[in-house]
Amino acid sequence: MQQVRVQDLPALIASFGAGVRPVVLDVREPWEVQAASLALDGAPTRCIPMNEVPGRLAELDPAQPVLSLCHHGMRSLQVAMFLEREGFKHVFNIAGGIDAWSREVDASVPLY
Repeated sequence: MQQVRVQDLPALIASFGAGVRPVVLDVREPWEVQAASLALDGAPTRCIPMNEVPGRLAELDPAQPVLSLCHHGMRSLQVAMFLEREGFKHVFNIAGGIDAWSREVDASVPLY
Protein backbone atom coordinates (compact mmCIF):
# COMPACT_ATOMS: atom_id res chain seq x y z
CA MET A 1 0.00 0.00 0.00
CA GLN A 2 1.27 3.41 -0.92
CA GLN A 3 0.37 6.85 0.34
CA VAL A 4 -0.52 9.42 -2.29
CA ARG A 5 -0.78 13.15 -1.69
CA VAL A 6 -3.90 14.89 -2.96
CA GLN A 7 -1.81 17.08 -5.28
CA ASP A 8 -0.42 13.96 -6.93
CA LEU A 9 -3.77 12.24 -7.65
CA PRO A 10 -4.24 13.47 -11.25
CA ALA A 11 -0.72 12.38 -12.21
CA LEU A 12 -1.17 9.02 -10.50
CA ILE A 13 -4.43 8.38 -12.35
CA ALA A 14 -2.79 9.32 -15.66
CA SER A 15 0.17 7.04 -14.93
CA PHE A 16 -1.96 3.89 -15.14
CA GLY A 17 -2.25 4.35 -18.88
CA ALA A 18 -4.94 3.57 -21.39
CA GLY A 19 -7.47 0.94 -20.45
CA VAL A 20 -6.71 1.02 -16.72
CA ARG A 21 -9.20 2.97 -14.62
CA PRO A 22 -8.57 3.09 -10.90
CA VAL A 23 -11.53 3.37 -8.56
CA VAL A 24 -11.82 5.87 -5.73
CA LEU A 25 -13.13 3.88 -2.78
CA ASP A 26 -14.84 6.41 -0.52
CA VAL A 27 -15.16 4.74 2.88
CA ARG A 28 -16.93 7.62 4.62
CA GLU A 29 -20.47 7.45 5.96
CA PRO A 30 -23.34 8.48 3.64
CA TRP A 31 -23.90 11.78 5.48
CA GLU A 32 -20.22 12.66 4.93
CA VAL A 33 -20.45 11.92 1.22
CA GLN A 34 -23.49 14.22 1.04
CA ALA A 35 -21.56 16.96 2.87
CA ALA A 36 -18.57 16.88 0.50
CA SER A 37 -17.77 14.80 -2.55
CA LEU A 38 -14.80 14.34 -4.82
CA ALA A 39 -14.96 13.58 -8.54
CA LEU A 40 -11.72 12.74 -10.32
CA ASP A 41 -11.42 12.48 -14.09
CA GLY A 42 -10.50 8.94 -15.05
CA ALA A 43 -11.41 7.38 -11.69
CA PRO A 44 -15.02 6.59 -10.82
CA THR A 45 -16.01 6.74 -7.16
CA ARG A 46 -17.47 3.79 -5.26
CA CYS A 47 -18.96 4.64 -1.84
CA ILE A 48 -18.78 1.81 0.68
CA PRO A 49 -18.66 2.84 4.37
CA MET A 50 -15.64 1.43 6.18
CA ASN A 51 -17.62 -1.02 8.33
CA GLU A 52 -19.33 -2.46 5.23
CA VAL A 53 -16.18 -3.12 3.19
CA PRO A 54 -15.58 -6.71 4.40
CA GLY A 55 -19.13 -7.75 3.56
CA ARG A 56 -19.10 -5.99 0.20
CA LEU A 57 -15.62 -7.00 -0.92
CA ALA A 58 -17.02 -8.81 -3.97
CA GLU A 59 -18.09 -5.40 -5.35
CA LEU A 60 -14.42 -4.53 -5.88
CA ASP A 61 -12.03 -5.96 -8.46
CA PRO A 62 -8.69 -7.05 -6.92
CA ALA A 63 -6.96 -6.34 -10.26
CA GLN A 64 -8.22 -2.75 -10.42
CA PRO A 65 -6.15 -0.05 -8.70
CA VAL A 66 -7.94 1.29 -5.60
CA LEU A 67 -7.54 4.83 -4.26
CA SER A 68 -8.90 4.73 -0.71
CA LEU A 69 -10.50 7.96 0.58
CA CYS A 70 -12.01 9.18 3.85
CA HIS A 71 -12.21 12.47 5.76
CA HIS A 72 -8.61 12.76 7.03
CA GLY A 73 -6.94 9.59 5.78
CA MET A 74 -7.07 7.27 8.79
CA ARG A 75 -10.12 5.12 8.00
CA SER A 76 -8.99 4.87 4.39
CA LEU A 77 -5.54 3.75 5.57
CA GLN A 78 -7.09 0.93 7.59
CA VAL A 79 -9.22 -0.12 4.61
CA ALA A 80 -6.20 0.03 2.28
CA MET A 81 -4.24 -2.27 4.60
CA PHE A 82 -7.24 -4.63 4.78
CA LEU A 83 -7.50 -4.73 0.99
CA GLU A 84 -3.83 -5.62 0.68
CA ARG A 85 -4.27 -8.47 3.15
CA GLU A 86 -7.17 -9.66 0.98
CA GLY A 87 -4.94 -9.84 -2.10
CA PHE A 88 -5.50 -6.47 -3.78
CA LYS A 89 -2.26 -5.59 -5.58
CA HIS A 90 -2.55 -1.86 -6.36
CA VAL A 91 -3.85 -0.01 -3.32
CA PHE A 92 -3.22 3.63 -2.50
CA ASN A 93 -4.30 5.65 0.53
CA ILE A 94 -5.20 9.27 -0.18
CA ALA A 95 -3.23 11.00 2.57
CA GLY A 96 -5.17 13.73 4.34
CA GLY A 97 -8.44 12.63 2.75
CA ILE A 98 -11.09 14.92 1.36
CA ASP A 99 -10.14 17.54 3.95
CA ALA A 100 -6.69 17.87 2.37
CA TRP A 101 -8.27 17.97 -1.09
CA SER A 102 -10.43 20.91 -0.02
CA ARG A 103 -7.57 22.76 1.69
CA GLU A 104 -4.84 22.10 -0.89
CA VAL A 105 -6.49 21.48 -4.28
CA ASP A 106 -10.11 22.61 -4.56
CA ALA A 107 -11.52 25.04 -2.02
CA SER A 108 -15.00 24.64 -3.55
CA VAL A 109 -15.25 21.24 -1.84
CA PRO A 110 -16.83 22.03 1.53
CA LEU A 111 -14.99 21.46 4.76
CA TYR A 112 -16.90 19.68 7.50
